[in-house]
Amino acid sequence: MLRISKLTDYGTMVLACLASRPDQRHTATSVAERTRLGLPTVSKLLKSLQRAGLVNSARGAHGGYRPPRPASSISAAEIIDAIEGPVAITECSGHHSACDLETVCSTGTAWQRVNAAIRRSLDELSLAQLSGQEAVAVWRPELSAVIRPLPAGRPGRL
Repeated sequence: MLRISKLTDYGTMVLACLASRPDQRHTATSVAERTRLGLPTVSKLLKSLQRAGLVNSARGAHGGYRPPRPASSISAAEIIDAIEGPVAITECSGHHSACDLETVCSTGTAWQRVNAAIRRSLDELSLAQLSGQEAVAVWRPELSAVIRPLPAGRPGRL
C-alpha cells in the first residue's frame, strides 16, 4: 500500500496552521496548541520544513515561524520531499537507484511512469487545496469520456 507517513500528515497540518494566518509569526508552542500535536513533534517538523525552505523563522521576543510564500504556491510534493524525501514507489523510480536487477527488469519502466504520474499530481496539488483554502478539482473518470451533445429540444440538467 502506498501511504504517506503520519509525520508527513502532521507536517501538512503544521503548514496549514501557519498558512491560515500567513502575516503572523507563530511559535512552536502555539502551533502545537492549535494543531493538538505534541511540542516535540511540531519542533521536529518545523526544523525539517525550515531546512527545505517551506517556513522562515525568526528568533527573539517577536520571533516564530511563517511560510515564505502563499499556500497556493507550496505543493504537496514539496511537503513530502521535506519530510520523507523524494517520492519513489520502487527502488528504480528514485533518482539514485541501487537495484541490481534494473538492467534485466521488464517492469521498471512502467513503475517509473507510474511514479512520474504520482509526482505530477503531487506537484499540482497545493497546500491551499490540502488545507481547504482553495477548492480541489475532482477528477471523475466517468465524465472524462467524449461528451455527447444532448438531442435537439432536450434541455440539459444541472
